[in-house]
Amino acid sequence: MALAGVAMLSGCDMVVMNPSGDVARQQANLVLISTGLMLLIIVPVMALTVLFAWKYRASNEEAKYEPNWDHSTGLELIIWSAPLLIVIALGALTWVSTHLLDPYRPLQQIARGTPVNKADKPLEIQVVALDWKWLFIYPEQGIATVNQLALPLNRQVRFRLSSSSVMNAFYVPALAGMIYTMPGMETKLHAVLNKPGTFDGFSSNYSGAGFSDMHFKVSGLDQAGFDRWVASARSTGKTLDTATYLQLEKPSEKVPPMGFTSVAPGLFDKVVNQCVRPGTPCMADTMRRDMQQPGAVLEHVPTNESQKPKAKGAFQKSPEEIAPVKRRGSDGRGQAPGTGQPGTPANQNMTLNIQRPGTSAVLAKA
Repeated sequence: MALAGVAMLSGCDMVVMNPSGDVARQQANLVLISTGLMLLIIVPVMALTVLFAWKYRASNEEAKYEPNWDHSTGLELIIWSAPLLIVIALGALTWVSTHLLDPYRPLQQIARGTPVNKADKPLEIQVVALDWKWLFIYPEQGIATVNQLALPLNRQVRFRLSSSSVMNAFYVPALAGMIYTMPGMETKLHAVLNKPGTFDGFSSNYSGAGFSDMHFKVSGLDQAGFDRWVASARSTGKTLDTATYLQLEKPSEKVPPMGFTSVAPGLFDKVVNQCVRPGTPCMADTMRRDMQQPGAVLEHVPTNESQKPKAKGAFQKSPEEIAPVKRRGSDGRGQAPGTGQPGTPANQNMTLNIQRPGTSAVLAKA
């Protein structure tokens, strides 16, 4: 049966384990290495299970019988040290890979042994998950497409992703891992495509009735082919202005690929701030005005990442920065009811008298 399963799967393209992008390749290697480390324990255990069952079967009178045996220091060391080493190795591998393959982190290499040229600017693509299609905006080229994506080979791509309505997920298995898109928020993904061809992209998070048709094709092109593709998109004569976007934003299914010659300036930022519709205030402007009101906690909204204050974890704070925890009895309310009477019904009713500010009314416990 195992051989039959292998034969049936031989015609399948296991794209996750045979990707065309360096990031996806590193992720596939991580899966293989992790599986191999776990098999170091699983295979010997399964083999020994069969061996012991055969050797100590009832009909084998030559097997050594020791009913009073209960301990072996050497065996205990093997049983506990081997899994411990595997866990340590998996933990170290996961920690390192989590940082190296962080989707927000710019790439360090284009391919194995080929570092990123610092002088090369990443290609930026702005992605909007709509109901139920994908919008791709190329700000550098000034074009946009729906349900079709083209990438130049061996060039770092920086995706900026958002959603117009509900949470979704952008996934091209041949390129990189899945990344979520959320309304009112922006996520990032850095990736590169190393092999030419046509690959599948789709939504990997259920988002409604048209979810199953939320697919698109990804074309890996050399620079000359990418330039021709951009030129063909510019020849459509369609403009993605505010009115066109609002029409495109409406729910629709099985939308055919299309292109737009030009894009309204700042459209993606308006999508993120949920202010594409004329007259709608942008979230960033609203928050900035709120913070500038008297009594606001912050008087300045950092516009640069380097200006934003770094949050401190509990272990990084000094004792003076950690607010003391008020425990019952230290705030004048006395001990909890029923403290000295374990069987009293008061232990089942811990409702407190609450004095509302500015009133004399008291909400008493029932």
